[in-house]
Amino acid sequence: MSRLRIFSDSNPGTPEFTSHDGDEIARELARIGVHFERWQASQPVSAGASPEQVLAAYRADIDRISAERGFTTVDVISIAPDNPNKDELRGKFLDEHYHKEDEVRFFVDGSGLFTLHVEDRVYEIECVKDDLIAVPDGTTHWFDMGPEPRFVAIRFFQQPDGWIGHFTGTDIARKFPRYGKDAG
Repeated sequence: MSRLRIFSDSNPGTPEFTSHDGDEIARELARIGVHFERWQASQPVSAGASPEQVLAAYRADIDRISAERGFTTVDVISIAPDNPNKDELRGKFLDEHYHKEDEVRFFVDGSGLFTLHVEDRVYEIECVKDDLIAVPDGTTHWFDMGPEPRFVAIRFFQQPDGWIGHFTGTDIARKFPRYGKDAG
């Protein structure tokens, strides 16, 4: 189930707001310019589906978002707990960073934790199957796929290097719970 928790950036132990309601999550995130919505596949997608099958199942929504936001490239990423590079992949975006284009991800299966740092607030969004999140360019955040990652996501890009993180050098991400057993 999707979840949003909002914290003061100086109090990582106690959320000021928590919701599992998709409409409420979308409203709260819209206040900071983040888009959140839920999609349904137009055809069944099963475990082991090829990237082409995944993209075909969500083609109408992919085309709509791409046209609205100017995306030129769409791909599918799949990470499983048995991935031999899972620790390296997890560590890649655990520190606070930003991108020079919107970061848009749709979760076909599994889950991940996006944590946004906007002004003096931290917005922790657990994205699960059927969730789309669009984080505006320049928004500082971090992403945690957990110690046993399991997700399939569609990624959207305007430029081939749009996924590159520009790190802020702060330690704020280390002060907040990681995804998994300590995420609450």
